[in-house]
Amino acid sequence: MKHRAVGAVLFGGGVLLLALAAGLVFVVKPAMTKLPYDLEPSTSIAEAKGATFLQISESGIGIHQADLDSIVKVTPERDKTAALSGDLAGETVVWQVGQTVERTDRKERVSAYAAELALDRVTGEAVEWNEQFLDENGAPEKISFAGQVYKFPFNSERGNYEVFDRDLRQTRVAEFKGTEDVNGLEAYRYEQVITDEKLSLAADRMGLLLGVLAPGSTSGDLVYSNTRTLWVDPVTGAYVKVREQQKKVLVPNAGAPVTLLDADFSYNEETVTSSVQRAKDSRFQLTILGVAAPVGLAVLGLVLILVALFVSRSRTPATVGRHSADPTPTRVDEPAVRDDEREGGPLTDEIPPASTNWKSEVPGQRPAQDDAEKH
Repeated sequence: MKHRAVGAVLFGGGVLLLALAAGLVFVVKPAMTKLPYDLEPSTSIAEAKGATFLQISESGIGIHQADLDSIVKVTPERDKTAALSGDLAGETVVWQVGQTVERTDRKERVSAYAAELALDRVTGEAVEWNEQFLDENGAPEKISFAGQVYKFPFNSERGNYEVFDRDLRQTRVAEFKGTEDVNGLEAYRYEQVITDEKLSLAADRMGLLLGVLAPGSTSGDLVYSNTRTLWVDPVTGAYVKVREQQKKVLVPNAGAPVTLLDADFSYNEETVTSSVQRAKDSRFQLTILGVAAPVGLAVLGLVLILVALFVSRSRTPATVGRHSADPTPTRVDEPAVRDDEREGGPLTDEIPPASTNWKSEVPGQRPAQDDAEKH
């Protein structure tokens, strides 16, 4: 009875461990492969050495050359995420993103923008949201973000993705180019090439630029090129390194073209190091909770179930003693003596010799009278 109770406890424990393993695989891991609601704000810095750029300041408009820092800060908007409804509720998160470009020699701002957008928690793609906007000049404008903007999907593929370009307000294809080691992390490298595409510019701003940089011209185009290279952690979809080789040229209808921007931005070493470390930490958690822990729990659960079955079917020591240990020898093994093998045939009139101690062989037998008298 005791063995059966122990077996039942072990069997229940094994089943519980199997249920926990299944929960990690089908509940916990899928939850971890989504953008969390409580994501901490992050900052990335890209540097451009010896860049050529347009700067508009109180002293006027001019083309300058200096080192630039592009600082991008991503802040999750938890209250706005919680307020999402319909198809967006539970499936998307709202991010606020701000970028500032400043020259390092004077610590002066060259340009800045702010944006808010909604992202799919699994694919990282921008989704339609009524409150999304982009603000580059102090006046927020409605804009439709699309494609990959600030991250790639969890479990990114070795294929092409549509990546949003803020200057074009559209997506362009980023092609998969292979894998590379980035600070000990195997990353997928994608490349998006934009060549000599015209940007839309408000008439008053175009007139201002032409009046200062191309006197005598009456119209012009702003031509934009960019080679954007993204190194992505394929497990989490996070950017671990980014490089943008940007160029903007003002092409007036009269006079020579004027370069407004020629800069090669790339994540600095501190940003690469921290990005890789975050990706490694996330990978480790996914491996432990999504693979190692479920396998370990499943194996342990099966072992407990097998032990439980063995214990439940085994006999107690007392039962084994009663059935296997018999100190009294048996005569069953002796060959039977057939009647026709006895001397004298099957029947005999010979009287067996008298026993001299038969009296003592019968317990409790009272002695005969004559014997009593003799004593």
